[in-house]
Amino acid sequence: PKTDIVFLKVHKSASSTVMNILFRFGETHNLTFAFPLGGGYQLYYPHHFLARFVQGFSPQSPRRFNILCHHMRFLQPEVQKVVPSSAIYFSILRNPVQLMESSFVYYKGASAFSRVRSLEEFLSQPYHYYNPASGDRHYARNLMTFDFGFNPDGEVSPERVQLMLKAIEASFDFLLISEYFDESMVLLKEMMCWDLDSVVSFPLNSRDSSTKSPLPDSVVKKLKAWNRLDWEIYIHFNRTFWERIDRDIGRERMRQEVKALRERQAELARTCLQGTGSVAPKDIKDSSLRPLQHGGARILGYNLKQGLDQELERTCRRLVTPELQYSSLLYKKQFPPQPP
Repeated sequence: PKTDIVFLKVHKSASSTVMNILFRFGETHNLTFAFPLGGGYQLYYPHHFLARFVQGFSPQSPRRFNILCHHMRFLQPEVQKVVPSSAIYFSILRNPVQLMESSFVYYKGASAFSRVRSLEEFLSQPYHYYNPASGDRHYARNLMTFDFGFNPDGEVSPERVQLMLKAIEASFDFLLISEYFDESMVLLKEMMCWDLDSVVSFPLNSRDSSTKSPLPDSVVKKLKAWNRLDWEIYIHFNRTFWERIDRDIGRERMRQEVKALRERQAELARTCLQGTGSVAPKDIKDSSLRPLQHGGARILGYNLKQGLDQELERTCRRLVTPELQYSSLLYKKQFPPQPP
């Protein structure tokens, strides 16, 4: 199994669920993580990543970490200073239309969104609300482009788009697609030589459907135009995703693998969870399993069954522990607090 990993955690793209998979894998295999200084949750995002943002990094003793997966703005020469040269690089993308709709609800406090009632209102005259010079502009335009390290306000010429796609392909071994999450997990398992249980997951940091509403076609069209760079990235890597599946796995085997993955997930859900799945934040009984609530979104969580044996309880708990709590737990394990 591959154990040296760089995961670019793109915002609002099922990346918290992927992060949980990496946390569990790293913990099981006693791997080290490149944590943000002081045990924070982001690597000084939205600044471009620098090696010195990582706890325990020093230029004098080039210590390498197995897994880099916290939010960052990608900058490969700096990333290479903290992970082994053999590391596998991957990320996950989401349809920019749904991505922006999610971003609008989640980052409602961002300067570009704070004065509008709806996404339609914002898109009717975006430059009235959007300031390319503001420090949080990236939440409102080409968020994936920004996370990959590029300029979200760059011009959209065919040459520039090609350069960007080539740069991403040169840096990353593969990109997953959140709309095809189960297929993505099968691909991840193949590329990493991992077993099925390593890629099993329950959706984390997902929001209650009461805050979701379908967008009219006219808005979708404006969204694609406004996020044109993201759209180009998504279209290109959605195509190469399926090309890779056809080449490396084949559709028939993919169907069987997805079926096996879903059956295992259903079995774990029956074993671990009270009720049939995720619940509203107010209904989560164990406060340590309550996810961070942000913006206008209601982030769902889980209740574990009572009376599980110790080993099983541990497995189940890991599957449903929200990102911030899990990150803190692993940080304390890797950097134990010094006794006074």
